[in-house]
Amino acid sequence: MSRKRLFPAEWYPQSGIQLTWPHRNTDWAYMLDEVTDCFVELAREISKREKLLIVAPSPDEVKHRLQGIVDTDSITFVPCPTNDTWARDHGGITIFDDGALCICDFKFNGWGLKFAANHDNLITSTLCQQGIFEARYENRLNFVLEGGALESDGAGTLLTTSECLLSPNRNGEWSQARIEEYLKETFGLQRVLWLDHGYLAGDDTDSHIDTLARFAPDNTIVYVQCTDPADEHYEALQHMEAQLRTFKTLDNAPYRLLPLPMADAVYDENGDRLPATYANFLVMNDAVLYPTYGQSHNDKQAAEILRQAFPSREIVGINCSPLIRQHGSLHCVTMQYPIHVLR
Repeated sequence: MSRKRLFPAEWYPQSGIQLTWPHRNTDWAYMLDEVTDCFVELAREISKREKLLIVAPSPDEVKHRLQGIVDTDSITFVPCPTNDTWARDHGGITIFDDGALCICDFKFNGWGLKFAANHDNLITSTLCQQGIFEARYENRLNFVLEGGALESDGAGTLLTTSECLLSPNRNGEWSQARIEEYLKETFGLQRVLWLDHGYLAGDDTDSHIDTLARFAPDNTIVYVQCTDPADEHYEALQHMEAQLRTFKTLDNAPYRLLPLPMADAVYDENGDRLPATYANFLVMNDAVLYPTYGQSHNDKQAAEILRQAFPSREIVGINCSPLIRQHGSLHCVTMQYPIHVLR
């Protein structure tokens, strides 16, 4: 008899959250103070509610920065070399294997060989070696996969994008059918829903699902909607919305679709558009942390939609304008671990 595996939804009860801290040898060097302030705010909001794990080459520097703002004694600090800060994509992915917790460690290759990832690819195995996890370690380093590419409803359905998972610089020798079979076997899935449309200008990830559409409880999908025909995303996101309407639950019912606003265009110093998205939120035990961008109307509208999707949780906005300068946002820099995973 084959083993039963399950990939829990993000809203499954959690033991804590990982942050991988920015430092002077990351791409954040030119704006380190600004992005560190954002991470401090994240650490403050997370540690008020759950256990916080911080990975950093120099944990004492981080402790010093957090002194008097959070209870540093309650935080687990792990010294570890890092290239960057995107814990969602280099972090371990937790599954249940016959009821036992298991940390799957996939290969992280800098989003299809775009950036150096030699240190980040070893973070999860280092955490396991240091006894940070109670869960069993499962080496999946023969397959390139990032957490931001995966959305699980916790009931056997995975939502992902073909643009990312079929990228030639990830697992280019694998066909879509073979990748789907691998995902089903690894995560105990009944099916994979492939989203074939949707992108964000300035996104380095090849359209990670967590920038576009997210599962929520009660057969709900929260997604980015573009209603402005003059916006460069309009056509692709209209096609994405149309495809989402064709998706059915395992009971053959339509999903409840909740549209998030499209953030107003934000540009970097070179005039290139940055990937500001409200879909990049983090679900915690009693709260949803979501990114804001100093856009009063859109920020408030996004909060209202998330309130509908997660009515029992506090909706907390965090200014993530610094994070999009390096082409990610709030969900991208966090990784949640289910209950009984973090020691």
